[in-house]
Parts: sequence; C-alpha cells; structure tokens
Amino acid sequence: MSDAEVRNVIIIGSGPAGLTAAIYAARANLKPLCIEGFNAGGLIPGGQLMFTSDVENYPGFPEKVTGQELMERFREQAVRQGCEIITADVDKIDLSKRPFEMWADGKKYLAKTVIAATGARANYVGLESEEKLKNKGVSACAVCDGALFRNEDVLVVGGGDTAMEEAHYLAGLCKSVTLVHRRDEFRASQAMQDRVKAHAKIKILYSHVVDEVLGVEEDRVTGVRVKDLKTGEKRDITVAAMFVAIGHTPLVDIFKGQVDLHENGYMKTVPGTTATSVPGVFAAGDVQDYVYRQAITAAGTGCMAALEAERWLSAQGDH
Repeated sequence: MSDAEVRNVIIIGSGPAGLTAAIYAARANLKPLCIEGFNAGGLIPGGQLMFTSDVENYPGFPEKVTGQELMERFREQAVRQGCEIITADVDKIDLSKRPFEMWADGKKYLAKTVIAATGARANYVGLESEEKLKNKGVSACAVCDGALFRNEDVLVVGGGDTAMEEAHYLAGLCKSVTLVHRRDEFRASQAMQDRVKAHAKIKILYSHVVDEVLGVEEDRVTGVRVKDLKTGEKRDITVAAMFVAIGHTPLVDIFKGQVDLHENGYMKTVPGTTATSVPGVFAAGDVQDYVYRQAITAAGTGCMAALEAERWLSAQGDH
C-alpha cells in the first residue's frame, strides 16, 4: 500500500520540535505531513512533555501549564495552519533514494525533505516503585522540575557530568542534595567533580544504588531506600524527590547507517544548522541535542529545520 503523493516535507515526531517544524512548514505553504508516532521507543505522541505534570518554564504561561495541555495547543496550532497529522510509527526509512521513502503501519510515504524529530528517552533505574512515582517526585530533569522542590531535601542518581550539573543546580534551590553513585569514583570531568565536592549542601554516597523509591501509597516520593554495594546494608533517606541523571537514549534506530551519528548516538548536524549528513534531511529537538534538552530549545530547532527545509527546496527549484 502506498501514499503515491510526493510530499514536500515529512516530519517524524510530534514533540515541541516536530510540531513547531509543522507550524512553520505549513505557514510556508509546504503542505507538511507529520507522522506523530504511536508508541515509538516508549514515547507517545507529544513526546517527553506528555509525561510532565507541571511546566513552569515555558514562556507565555505565568500560571504554569501541564505538559499535555501545552502539547495539545502545539498540535492544534499545527493543524490549524494546515499540517496533516497521522498517528503511526515510522518502522523503516530509506534515505538513499530520491524522493526519500518511509513506511508507517504498512503504508509507504514519499518525501522531498525529511525532518527527524524523534526525540530521546530518559534512562531510569528500572524499579517498579520508580515507574509508579514518575512525575510525582521522580524526574529526569532538574531544570524542568527542580523548582517544584525548593527548600526540600532531594536525591540525585548518577556519576557523570549531567549528574554533577543536576546536583549543583538543585543545591541552589533545595535544602540538601544527596548524590548516589554506584561506583567508588565519578566518571565526570574533574572540574565538575571539584565543584560538587566543594558544595556544602551536597552529600555524596559512593558505591551505593537505589533499592526502592518510597511513597507509592502516598502517591508522592517520601524517601529513597539505598543499598551499600560493599556491605549490603540498606537504609532509608527522607527526600521529596529523586532526580535520575544516568543519561538519555536518542531514538535513532530507523536512521542508523544512513545519517552520521555522534559517538553518544545523537544525530550529527552541521554546527549552527539542523542539516544532517544527508542533503535534504534535517534533525531537530532532543534527537540531536544532548546539551540543553529543553522544550523551548527543541521548539527553536524545529523552527530552524522547517526554514532550512524550505530554503533547501527552493534551491533545488522544488518550491
């Protein structure tokens, strides 16, 4: 089965990057198609924000907004501007041919340009209690959720640069930060380690792992049970939140072997642009951003991708 029409642009993904690209592409009269996803990589249409209860740092919402409401508004605006959206996962893509070919739910689609906005999935410890308390004190983003726990005791899991950044950021907001790391030394850069070790509000637990997140019955995090890997001893620490900083996994499986990726798996883009190693293919949002990972920056790169796709089509004489 095939959708015979060759689209000017197909956007894969429907988080802030994908839907902003859809809005700009529609306004440029590119008649974009957005394949928003269904459950690719554990993400649902709307991306990571769909799992976020309160968003307090997106401009224009002084009274805060839920992640779901924010993404519903993005989607409504994209449709209103003329973007066609289908709910399906892209299972396969071929970027070696022109037009580009892709398949979603058994149907073939053709595109002159592609905007990859498939996002990234936060890595978690993997506990059932952790899963039940996500967005109820369990978070993978201190910048997003740290202010909700101002003047409270919190805990951070991880030992790399991201964990150091999260711990240091939270120490500026919270009463105390306990940093839990499974090894007896950090993987983070020495400068980041020194900054964390020197902070009076940060306590470090080396050779420890999270054994359980407490508070399932209360429906909010009330503490964390940690285990000493050297002695096997377990103890409970009273905290209001647990921030997991053990990395993200970019959702790039369908693009592997076709576009250049960084060593950490994220899509490579030409600095200052969203252009990938394949002409006519652009990447926006968390699939290519392993530094900022914010809704506002994702939306910005979505705008860039749409503008760059339109300019690329014009240069080819296709628009």
